[in-house]
Amino acid sequence: MVKQVKAKKSLGQNFLTDQNIINKISESIKANSDDLIIEIGPGKGALTKKLKAKNSFLICYEIDLDLQEFLLPLENSKTKIIWQDILTSNIEEDIKNISYHNLYIVGNLPYYITTPIIKYLINLKLDVKEMIFMVQEEVANRFTALPRNKEYGSMTLFLQYYFQVEKLFKVSKNCFNPVPKVESAIIKMTKREKLPVVNKDNYFKIITDSFRMKRKTLKNNLSNYDFAKIKEILAKYGLEENIRAEEIPEEVFIEIVNNLNFDK
Repeated sequence: MVKQVKAKKSLGQNFLTDQNIINKISESIKANSDDLIIEIGPGKGALTKKLKAKNSFLICYEIDLDLQEFLLPLENSKTKIIWQDILTSNIEEDIKNISYHNLYIVGNLPYYITTPIIKYLINLKLDVKEMIFMVQEEVANRFTALPRNKEYGSMTLFLQYYFQVEKLFKVSKNCFNPVPKVESAIIKMTKREKLPVVNKDNYFKIITDSFRMKRKTLKNNLSNYDFAKIKEILAKYGLEENIRAEEIPEEVFIEIVNNLNFDK
């Protein structure tokens, strides 16, 4: 008899129970038998079973030992459960002996640490083809926002530096047990074939400073920079100097960074 395991609020657990949504997530991952899938937070294994059927190499990171009864039976020569927090794991070490073609990362991320997990994965510099995540709908809107949208911000540009980010579909809160307070969405992050031609550290510094106080203009937020040069570039794109950062597209920020002197 399978024991009843209640979701732990402390771990941000909400178990996905809607089979249609589980199927749609699985179908969005086009992995083959020589690819590797990393699943973050497999829970009771609802999605894990679908991923395992792809016959790819599969590594799942789960922190809740109470879920062993559900997940241990899924292990085989190509599927491994690692009982560790993804944020303290050594993924490079865990996958070093696996000979795979493409790497996919998928997960129903705890909403209170969504951004830290994604930043952690990016900073590992893994050669990831795609990342498919369940996130809070509000977060999905922020990650996929376009300029002149209030959700557009520094995190939008940070992610879009590395990936093409798209919202695949919404997920009703009624698809979970227990039912969360917020609506969710599935996002897909596909690795950009070519990264923007710009100094990465300077670029991230500019976009962080530009959105430091969103209600203020770019001129106010970047008062410590050569704003005369920034004003020239804005004018080239038909943008006024009293513009806010949320109105500026990626290519303009890149040109600004490429024309400023950061050595002073």
